[in-house]
Amino acid sequence: MESLKYPIGKFQQEGAISTEQRERWIGDIERLPAELRAAVAGLTEEQLDTPYREGGWTLRQVVHHVADSHSNSFTRFKLALTEENPTIKPYEEGDWAKLADSKLPVEVSLVWLEAMHTRWVTLLRSMTGAEYARTFFHPGSGETVPLDRATGMYSWHGRHHTAHIASLRERMGW
Repeated sequence: MESLKYPIGKFQQEGAISTEQRERWIGDIERLPAELRAAVAGLTEEQLDTPYREGGWTLRQVVHHVADSHSNSFTRFKLALTEENPTIKPYEEGDWAKLADSKLPVEVSLVWLEAMHTRWVTLLRSMTGAEYARTFFHPGSGETVPLDRATGMYSWHGRHHTAHIASLRERMGW
């Protein structure tokens, strides 16, 4: 069950983050929209409405969740770059996944991700080391999160959910 929930493992990062590591993470974020699009390419509506694991979201909900989550992250980056350690607003991702817009065609979120990631990657590539050290406070986890760590977390997040889709396709022979 754990491998179905975390097909690439949990996010782990220890120690200082190098410029090279950060660049790899930015590359992951840049490639995510195309990789997510490829992961769902050719799936039927019925397949998109299949949960990736028992008790998990449908593939459609996963795609819309990635758009919701990454949009929130982009906003958090902008807040951290323009305010001193802002307290961000957490959201109930499980509840968001039940809203009507999570039943839309996945194309809506794929297009959104392409546009938003273009802006986000432009922002990430423009940031200095001092800007990557800026932080936001997450009241849900009680953590102060530096933007360099958040970059890694969202690199992982996109790969994590793309792997949910790929692993279900493989198990189902799609």
